Amino acid sequence: MSHSVHPYSFRLGIIRDWKSRWFNMKKYTTFLKEDVLIREWLEKKMRGMYVESIDIEREPNLFHIIIKTSRPGIVIGRKGEGIDNLKKDISKMLHKFKADDKGELKLTVEEVTSPESRAAIVAHMMIEGLEKRMSFRRLLKQTIEKVASNKDVEGVKIMLAGRLDGAEMSRTEWLKRGRIPLQTLRADIDFAREKAHMPYGDIGIKVWIYRGERFE
Repeated sequence: MSHSVHPYSFRLGIIRDWKSRWFNMKKYTTFLKEDVLIREWLEKKMRGMYVESIDIEREPNLFHIIIKTSRPGIVIGRKGEGIDNLKKDISKMLHKFKADDKGELKLTVEEVTSPESRAAIVAHMMIEGLEKRMSFRRLLKQTIEKVASNKDVEGVKIMLAGRLDGAEMSRTEWLKRGRIPLQTLRADIDFAREKAHMPYGDIGIKVWIYRGERFE
């Protein structure tokens, strides 16, 4: 029997790096809890802003959050208002966790090139279409064609599960183009799992994108 393993964690230390980069034996549990809660809060706050990933780095006097998105203008806001408000909200959250830490908070927004080759952004595209009540079959075909036409992509698979088009019974539908070599460790496979909130219940979305093999 084989086990289902997250494609990102399966490749950690080989072609992937950790999303939280720090080490502290004494405050390990505190820092881990902070990272999880801050990341979850930011993902909810920035829903629809096409955020690919949120990386966290810590130094003795610095707390650095790196937001990678294909829509940096929306995150930053007019004259930097959006990022200033985010900083204030994150500072309030950090003070709830640890009042004694007076380290500097740094927020960096990085633009993602070629968003069609990023699984998280493709999943957000699917959410947008489903929540606008587009037909799931039409949306699946359109998205697959759009992703497969990108020169960086060698394979793509999208799976939907739930009460598709409001049906009484939930089911799973999927489409695939090219190949997805999940067992190959050097295969650069991007994976994302999201939910579209519909009036009749959530629809689960899974996206796998294969971007060729990486030789460091």
